[in-house]
Amino acid sequence: MSEATQAHTMTEPSLTVFMLVKTQPVWLEFPVDRRFAEGDKYIKPILQKYEGKVTLRMFDTEFYATRVTDLWMWETTSRHAYELVVEELRETPFWDNYFSIVELLPAVENAAAKNYQRQPLTA
Repeated sequence: MSEATQAHTMTEPSLTVFMLVKTQPVWLEFPVDRRFAEGDKYIKPILQKYEGKVTLRMFDTEFYATRVTDLWMWETTSRHAYELVVEELRETPFWDNYFSIVELLPAVENAAAKNYQRQPLTA
């Protein structure tokens, strides 16, 4: 087994979780400044607490979809840190008040290539 393969098997692969969410009327009733203030109040402290372990990227989909209005992409190398983020997020109005959590899609990037020690396909 190569050194790189050994290192890979001893470390946990990165996990990406796609959180599909839908805005609720209460969120849309807020003025834009209030929406950003709510993010600063509830989401920012969670991200700061897990800085270096969990990151969040947000994507808008409401232009092209109705079932899901936003996609939140969480990336982590610590599944436990991600679980703690979700626990804390559930204690905020973002979870099932401002947004409905439609679906969680956990994924490991290029897992098949890694599992078979192959180069991933890229463009």
